[in-house]
Amino acid sequence: MTFIDFEGTQLIDSDESFMRMALTEAKRALEEGEVPIGAVVVHKGRVIGKGHNLTQRLNDVTAHAEMQAFTAAANYLGGKYLDECTLYVTIEPCIMCAGAAYWTHIGKIVYGAKDEKRGYSHFHDKILHPKTVIVQGILEEECADLVKSFFRQKR
Repeated sequence: MTFIDFEGTQLIDSDESFMRMALTEAKRALEEGEVPIGAVVVHKGRVIGKGHNLTQRLNDVTAHAEMQAFTAAANYLGGKYLDECTLYVTIEPCIMCAGAAYWTHIGKIVYGAKDEKRGYSHFHDKILHPKTVIVQGILEEECADLVKSFFRQKR
């Protein structure tokens, strides 16, 4: 489903469509030799932040896809709170990114595949802001396969 905003810009309203954008970001990470995780932040049907893992390139363990997307979105909005936004991320956020999501007051998190080893819910499922809505499993198989194939090639 698409909408047109007051400026005539086409807006998309579909978890699957936005997850595909996050997958595009994940594929950019893969091309750069990074763990292929991608994220986009959406506000009122418009992507306002996106990112992919940059930990190798930046030599920074905190340069996860979600952190890149949060920073871009906050800069776009001119404020640190993302309570009217949705984060789309290909893999369940780690505990660090979930903590950052808490501080942004993100309204909704949609993720593709669970991360059974490092996902936030494995450690503590109450780390997110209490008003944050969670949706999981959007394009789950495609998201999981991308990461699995990356690690198979590393072995």
